[in-house]
Amino acid sequence: MNGGHRGAPGAGSPALTSCFPQKMCSWMLSCCFALQHLAVQASLLCIFHLLLLPTLPEEPPQATSELLARSLFACGISTLLQTTLGSRLPLVQIPSFEYLVPAVVLSSHLSLGASMDRNGTTVASTCPAPHCAIAGSQAAPLQEVSGAVLVSGLVQLVLGVSGVCGWAAQHCGPMVLAPSLSIIGLSAYKEAAFFCSTNWGIALLLMLLAVTFSQHLRSCHLPFCTWPQAQGSSMELPVPTLRTFSVLLSFAVVCIICAILSHLHIPWESLDPAMAQLSWANSTFHAPWLRIPYAGEWGWPLFTPRALAVGIAMAIGCSMNSVGCYVLCGRLLRAPRLPSHACNRGLCMEGLGSLLAGLLGTPGGTAASIANACATGLTQTGSRFSVQISALACVVLGLSPRLAGLLTRIPLAVHGGVLCVTYAVAVGTGISYFQYADIDSGRNIFIVGFAMFMALLVPRWLSASPAHLVTGWVPLDLLFLSLLMMPVFLTGFLSFFMENTVSGTLEERGLLSDLMLLKAGAGARRPRGERGEASQVYELPAGLRRLLPSSCKAFPCCFLCPGSEEEEEEEEEEGSHDPEEGTAAPGEGTHLLPRPGSGEPQPLRRTSEMEMSIWQSVA
Repeated sequence: MNGGHRGAPGAGSPALTSCFPQKMCSWMLSCCFALQHLAVQASLLCIFHLLLLPTLPEEPPQATSELLARSLFACGISTLLQTTLGSRLPLVQIPSFEYLVPAVVLSSHLSLGASMDRNGTTVASTCPAPHCAIAGSQAAPLQEVSGAVLVSGLVQLVLGVSGVCGWAAQHCGPMVLAPSLSIIGLSAYKEAAFFCSTNWGIALLLMLLAVTFSQHLRSCHLPFCTWPQAQGSSMELPVPTLRTFSVLLSFAVVCIICAILSHLHIPWESLDPAMAQLSWANSTFHAPWLRIPYAGEWGWPLFTPRALAVGIAMAIGCSMNSVGCYVLCGRLLRAPRLPSHACNRGLCMEGLGSLLAGLLGTPGGTAASIANACATGLTQTGSRFSVQISALACVVLGLSPRLAGLLTRIPLAVHGGVLCVTYAVAVGTGISYFQYADIDSGRNIFIVGFAMFMALLVPRWLSASPAHLVTGWVPLDLLFLSLLMMPVFLTGFLSFFMENTVSGTLEERGLLSDLMLLKAGAGARRPRGERGEASQVYELPAGLRRLLPSSCKAFPCCFLCPGSEEEEEEEEEEGSHDPEEGTAAPGEGTHLLPRPGSGEPQPLRRTSEMEMSIWQSVA
């Protein structure tokens, strides 16, 4: 599912020079990049809780700041696992919209049942011990949603360990990638408009600043921060400041303006009845400064047939979203195509993160953040080190509900502007995949049009009349309703099914292009250079690989390890390096290097050299 890459080398990434000012500049820039990721992540977390909590039948007794703190803690741990043991891409973890849709379906069903019980139209069913006391408390709806999150984590672990995720990713061509990535971006348009409606002026100002900084002023540099362009080269590249921090600067400027308007008591935020339900009423500053979260503090997750069905839907939708995010991030950073074992490991780490989130009692699991990956593409910078710094910051915020409560002060219009700026990149990246297939073909036109149209039509129809989907068994109804309400699932399923059932030539489907590097047959071998580059980019650190037992290559964990061909290539690559440098893979010491292409004239180089310097940014 990673077609369309040019096979950009990931080897040879030089470490930063030992000059003290340059090291200080590198650390400062890494912290700024981490702050940028944290701003986007905080906005998405607030959106998730603002949209989910009002749908619960009873307001959770826990303060919203404590819920945010636990979500931040789980996301920070999951991000560290993802960048260290998972896919190794610089991906931030958040509760994605694929968690939100099934959770809203479950909470809406619980709210409907509670309303019917209060009106006397139904008789409350008896509950056997010991769950009666829990079911009658206010925390029961939230605990049932947490149970669904826990189930989704278990299912994701199964999908990753069994290799299903990696197999599916390798059998998806451009006719599956293009509509899937495009619909991932388009699926957030309702939420973006919903939050922007609080003040369109503020939202448009954020978008205007982001576009101006990233596109029109991208040649503005920070003159006192430079680093070598290549190992042994005297040429140095300055930092394109405004482009690199376009999202962070826009976010900070708009928040400062809103704070000034509020201090001057100038009414700038208008809340209509539809927006009035988005309340941070219980996110007071009475939360403690320090609280270490632990499993079972708010009661253990509830496992019911409804939670099981919704958890399965969460796992399927989030797995498709995460695989798409891996492809999206790799394409934006021009990395080598994603190998199966890296995809499987990434999904396993997300499953562990969701297990942790469910045990902590949060209403959402962890998945790869599309918004943060798109912010990386917009700013043209990617740094695994900075993402790990942001993960540590999330853990610190998660230990302090009082600090996490500060996120509730972010204006709602800012959330809408962040969605508009980031998810637009996903739409454009998906459209760019159409170049690898024959889009003038009537077959391809129908597949793309039908898959995307139905992915937008079916959720709209079911949201207006969910009673039309009734099978007679509530858990099955919730499973089907959750899946069919997710545009990502519908697009991926329809495009994959039609792509593999409707006859078409390999050239028509985009499987013969040299740029796709897809397998046309089961026994096809990848080029040696690409296998070595992929092993250096996606493989675990060399020191960690030595600690792994050889039994991890046995079934079922064999899907988490590279194949025999990749191992041979890796050994050849390691043997060709200097023995003193064999303790770390190339590029492991590189903290951050922004991508070139700032708009200034560049000397003509070979494509491989250009893409090599581009991939250095994620090492």
